[in-house]
Amino acid sequence: MSEPNGAFRYSPGFFGGFAVAVAFFTRLPVDPRARDDWKLADAAWAFPLVGAGIGAAAALVFLLAQLLGLAGWPAGLLTVLASLAITGALHEDGLADTADGLFGSYDREARLAIMRDSRHGSFGVLAIVLSVLLRAAALAAIGDVIHGSLALIAAHAASRAPLPAVMRALPAARADGLSAMAGTPGTTGVAAAAAIGAIVTLTTLGPMRGSIALCIAGLAIFAVARFAQRRVGGHTGDILGAIEQTGEIVMLLAASAR
Repeated sequence: MSEPNGAFRYSPGFFGGFAVAVAFFTRLPVDPRARDDWKLADAAWAFPLVGAGIGAAAALVFLLAQLLGLAGWPAGLLTVLASLAITGALHEDGLADTADGLFGSYDREARLAIMRDSRHGSFGVLAIVLSVLLRAAALAAIGDVIHGSLALIAAHAASRAPLPAVMRALPAARADGLSAMAGTPGTTGVAAAAAIGAIVTLTTLGPMRGSIALCIAGLAIFAVARFAQRRVGGHTGDILGAIEQTGEIVMLLAASAR
């Protein structure tokens, strides 16, 4: 649908929801009005699809690095950095804020205030460094470009698939935060995201390894969500970022296991 001045306007439907998810999760040049026309929760089903696309783009960098003859660690680090460039380090920032907030105070309101602060403390810096190193180490251990590429697609899809479930199961910790503005996904969106994430993972990693990876990642994500609920009473945008990072790290580590 077009506006009177001829500018494209996203209308409800498959492409509208997908565009909202792309606009939020990446730095790709999607019309920012997509965010205004939809609540993020309405596009919950598209989270793992966008994740799979991010993983595929990172896999291309992994392939190019190996074609240039780079060893495992440099190739892995460049691949992780490429994914950060695509997403604008959105989830890494959330991980750092969550680490600072959940471990930096004994008071709920103080924790939320720390998480809102754009500056990162010791816990946040350590969390980012560990996240990057663990993912790069997993890719270096995998080595094989095909296996590594498939693992990247699975990890990025599966790590975003549970986010709608967390958004629905836990209340927003703040009334004015990003999570509150994003809305609450419906059961259909939650189920669709979970199904797409599972299908992508089982297809790329295989039924056995994919099932094991999903189970381990699911347990880790559940633990993070429960810990966040105990510490701040619900979820925030930063906590969702930390959950994505947890899932991505665990999936890559599981894929690298011999």
